[in-house]
Amino acid sequence: MIPILGLIAGLIIGIFLPFHIPQAYSNYAAVAILAALDSVLGGFSASLEGKFDIKVFLSGFFGNSLLAALLAFIGDKLGIQLYLAAVFAFGNRIFINFGNIRRKLLKLDEMK
Repeated sequence: MIPILGLIAGLIIGIFLPFHIPQAYSNYAAVAILAALDSVLGGFSASLEGKFDIKVFLSGFFGNSLLAALLAFIGDKLGIQLYLAAVFAFGNRIFINFGNIRRKLLKLDEMK
């Protein structure tokens, strides 16, 4: 439940506080947001299984975001679009986590 509350709080803050990300940092922000969303959905999935651990969630949240931003930075320095690897990996995991969450929620409805 904590990840969902954090997501809702972040969305509300993002809607009401105008914030502009410069074009030079847009790739870094994009992969960091995808990494964070992947962690939130993974945390929610773990919560549904009763396996949620705040240490694992926080280390994944910040670790994945930093690693994704580092990949984007290295790609910029090398002149290649290395951030696309992070976009693909996190995008894939987001859809997998969403599918798992959906299946778990549907099974919960069947149990009632």
